[in-house]
Amino acid sequence: MRKSWLAALAVAGLNSPALAAEPTGDWLVADKVAAVRIAPCGPAFCGHIAWTKGPPRNDKNNPDPAKRSRSVIGMETLLNMKPAGSNRWEGEIYNAEDGKIYAGSISLVSDNVLRIEGCVWVFCGGQNWTRAQCEEAPAARPGGRGPTPPQPQPVPLASCREAVP
Repeated sequence: MRKSWLAALAVAGLNSPALAAEPTGDWLVADKVAAVRIAPCGPAFCGHIAWTKGPPRNDKNNPDPAKRSRSVIGMETLLNMKPAGSNRWEGEIYNAEDGKIYAGSISLVSDNVLRIEGCVWVFCGGQNWTRAQCEEAPAARPGGRGPTPPQPQPVPLASCREAVP
């Protein structure tokens, strides 16, 4: 009896989807108006805005007046997310809506869902992001006047949609 139970458990494990070990990749924010590309940055993970639906806006609420005219494309929003448990990372989140940085965390709910949570004092909130399938933007072509200027990091994406499970 014990052997059949263990065999059933092993088969069930083989048929269930494996949870990704890292949050790397492209993620559509909850309202699907932007995609954040998460990649390693030293011993942590960082996330940069890589795509926006429609023209990208400027970081107009940044507390640094010199940064208010910069595009949100390439802007770091997930900062220094370090391991804090199984499928969970803690660090900081930059919120371009109010120009503030909050303590926050990311955690993998499944291979295609990433939970983002941030807190200010005792008030916490969060949202689920979905894994995205994105197309790279065409490479800039030299105009005959010297080398192509460097691309901002990460390279802006041409389009993004939800990944099909």
